[in-house]
Amino acid sequence: MAEFLDLAAAVEANLRDGDSVAMEGFTHLVPYAAGHEVIRQGRKDLELIRMTPDLLYDQLIGVGAARKLKFSWGGNPGVGSLHRMRDAVENGFPNRIEVEEHSHAAMANAYEAGAANLPFAMFRGYIGADLPKVNPRIRSVTCPFTGEVLAAVPAIRPDVAIIHALRADRAGNVLIEGIVGVQKEAVLAARRSIVTVEEVVEEFGPRSANSVILPAWTVGAIAVVPGGAFPSYAHGYYKRSNAFYRDWDAISRDRDSFAAWVKENILAKDAGTFARYARAA
Repeated sequence: MAEFLDLAAAVEANLRDGDSVAMEGFTHLVPYAAGHEVIRQGRKDLELIRMTPDLLYDQLIGVGAARKLKFSWGGNPGVGSLHRMRDAVENGFPNRIEVEEHSHAAMANAYEAGAANLPFAMFRGYIGADLPKVNPRIRSVTCPFTGEVLAAVPAIRPDVAIIHALRADRAGNVLIEGIVGVQKEAVLAARRSIVTVEEVVEEFGPRSANSVILPAWTVGAIAVVPGGAFPSYAHGYYKRSNAFYRDWDAISRDRDSFAAWVKENILAKDAGTFARYARAA
């Protein structure tokens, strides 16, 4: 059953060096506060899994926390490259990382397979694509009923899933609304999970048609971190900071400016720092 902890305790209890970890959230509800706590605690040798690695994984790679990246697209949305990721891949700085690239469809289906405790995902995809030539984890199976050849990839079963959500109730159930990515599947597929939320409420009240509720028995640790998705956005709470995504391009291009930013904005701060973004909204 879900346990309410402060963020530092939740990360300390659930994430270890060498773990595979999925920090999901599709443009919306990216778990920045939790990722920063991982950096503060000095976790290393992590396999980072994410459908769309963006600034948060650029930060984790830049501090040397990663040994591998499993992903389906990597970049600064609307701006360009992830420069800390490029430095690691091209120059081995601060350490060389292994890269396993997939399509969005493959990642989504692999999470679903993991959530269902299946060994692999099967789907129509990669037709005419070159990724199978460079990724030996992409294979094919033949349908025993129709003879159709389908793409297959291993299920994603992270050691830890970390997501940000809007609300939890006092029983430990969690509500996600707005753009919903693979947060539900990531939590169900993972051995352990950490969920940061904007607030705790007595009951969720009226919900939108696309809302997702994770029952308390599916969740490991819950930490209340207002503003915890900033500079991404939380539907109904605060907007995305497009300015920060633009600014990140210059910050991350240079190793020294990146290190200085991490020291000032992550290492010298704590999860409470994020609350000011929620208040400002």
